[in-house]
This record gives sequence, C-alpha cells and structure tokens, in this order.
Amino acid sequence: MLALGIDPGTAICGYGLVRLERSRLIPVHYGAVFTDKDMLPERRLNKIYEELTDLIDRYHPDFMSVEKLFFNRNVTTAIAVGEARGVILLTAARAGIPVYGYTPIQVKQAITGTGRANKEQVTYMVQKLLHIEEKPKPDDVADALAIGITGLNFIREQELQERMR
Repeated sequence: MLALGIDPGTAICGYGLVRLERSRLIPVHYGAVFTDKDMLPERRLNKIYEELTDLIDRYHPDFMSVEKLFFNRNVTTAIAVGEARGVILLTAARAGIPVYGYTPIQVKQAITGTGRANKEQVTYMVQKLLHIEEKPKPDDVADALAIGITGLNFIREQELQERMR
C-alpha cells in the first residue's frame, strides 16, 4: 500500500510517498513544492496542483494523508494554508484517490507515542521508522512523511479490527 503524505503550505508544501510492505515502512520519494512569495496567489496554487498531479500520475498512491489545519494566531497564514489545502484536496479528487485527514496531535501520537512531541522528536522517529540517515529538509518534508506513516498506521489498524470481527 502506498500513501502520499502532504503537509499543506503555500510557500512550502511538503510531500512524502511511503509504502507499507508487510510490516515494513519504505520511503519511496519525498520533497517539497516551493513557490516564490512574489508569485501571484493563483499561480502559487496552480504550481502546487501541477506538481502534486505529476507525483500522483508517476507513483499512483492508494490514498492521500493530509494534515488538518489548526491555527490560533495568524489568520492571514491560516487562509493561505487553507487555500493550499483546498487545492490539495481537489488534486486528490480529480485523481480519484481517497483523502484522510489527521490533526497534528494525531500525527505526533502515531509517530512518537505522545501528542506532545516536538518537531525534533517527530523528525527523529520518521528517520528511524523509514531508515533514513539524513534528516529530511525542510521540516515540512519530515512532517509530510510523518503524515503518510500516520495514514498507513490508521488503515492497518482498521484492517486488523475488521479481521477480528
């Protein structure tokens, strides 16, 4: 099973493709879509759409895991990230792949065992779970990989529960 994890953002939209084979997590491809702050907003969103569409066409993920938005300070940032998230959801819908959303606390819990983990702890566990020696950069990429792993863990858990019924 192949998951495409996405950490939504307008300036940096992290992505990570993670495959689950038996009980092993395998990093397939990861990186980020970068947009310039001087680009028109619609061009930034279009770049995210095009690059994610290319990834989906190339790798054919089974589903997409996207971080749910939680902002308590900067409304302007929240709106821009919300716009990027909308484009991400549209990209998945047009490709016909299901989307699962997870809060930052759910991702931290799934990756580290505690919802109060900091970024360094999440990145460390992503590296360990995926056997990656170098720290994924920028942080948005490590977050996207963590979101992909979270989706795989939730689906695996659901499948196990269904088998036990």
